[in-house]
Amino acid sequence: MTRVVVVGDLMTDTVARAAFPLAKGSDTPAAVTIHGGGSGANVASWLALEGVEVAFVGRRGSDIAGRNRDMELMGYGVDARLVMDQERPTGTCVVMVTHKGDRTMLSDPGANAALLPEDIERCKDLFSQGTHLHLSGYSLINEGSRKAATHTLDLARKAQMSISVDGGSSSPLKRMGAEPFLEWTQGARLLVVNADEAEILTGRDSPDQAAKVLTAWYPQVVIKVGADGALWYTNGRPEPVTVAAEPVEKVIDGTGAGDAFIAGFLPPWLDGKQPADALTAGCRLAAQAMQHLGARPSLDVVDNQIKN
Repeated sequence: MTRVVVVGDLMTDTVARAAFPLAKGSDTPAAVTIHGGGSGANVASWLALEGVEVAFVGRRGSDIAGRNRDMELMGYGVDARLVMDQERPTGTCVVMVTHKGDRTMLSDPGANAALLPEDIERCKDLFSQGTHLHLSGYSLINEGSRKAATHTLDLARKAQMSISVDGGSSSPLKRMGAEPFLEWTQGARLLVVNADEAEILTGRDSPDQAAKVLTAWYPQVVIKVGADGALWYTNGRPEPVTVAAEPVEKVIDGTGAGDAFIAGFLPPWLDGKQPADALTAGCRLAAQAMQHLGARPSLDVVDNQIKN
């Protein structure tokens, strides 16, 4: 199985799950819990759950939260290469989940915004032919970590690694603009985005049409379309390959489902399996993520896998 290096964001997620519709200007009962987060770190954690040899490169604060996030990654079996920032705290995200499972996020990148090219250079031993790089789109969207992200892509290209990139999040991607993102990531073998991100990058509200436009920049494109599943497209095909989402009886928390999808998709895709098989694996892991609180797999699940 191909080794994967993930470069990206590490966060602490404070998840508030409302029991009832939000009462504007008043109180709403909620279950409030704290979890490890950050899109890049989430992908790495789910990859480890899938049995992939994975390293994660990122930045954390010198605070207790940073230490806990570091230990969690090691608990998943991730080779965590975290630079400790003495000035900035570990990134934090407040995730507000409605009684229906919809979510809104308020993010403070903290130490993530100071990821430097030198931090990537310290992990240069990870960049070698035959290894795959997955870059979190948040690292490109955030101006503070952008130079480190583009340096990461340059190192991977020089090492002749395969590269995948995700779109990060639609709102900050829209603020940054499509053209810079497309320019910085051109040359990646795979782009993974959701339907909103695909529309921002192409101006097409049809995922099928957006995928076809995006293959002008990327050889292969995957678009996540929520309850409708996901699609894969490459030039030369008459139509995209589509797979339906796995049914979920009750969505507990959608946070991290997109990251889990990427982690499910990448191993079979890297092993040369059919796109439909890779999409199915992605949808399976996304459905698993939606059935518990938090963006990462439960460490209890990891412990059980190790014991078995």
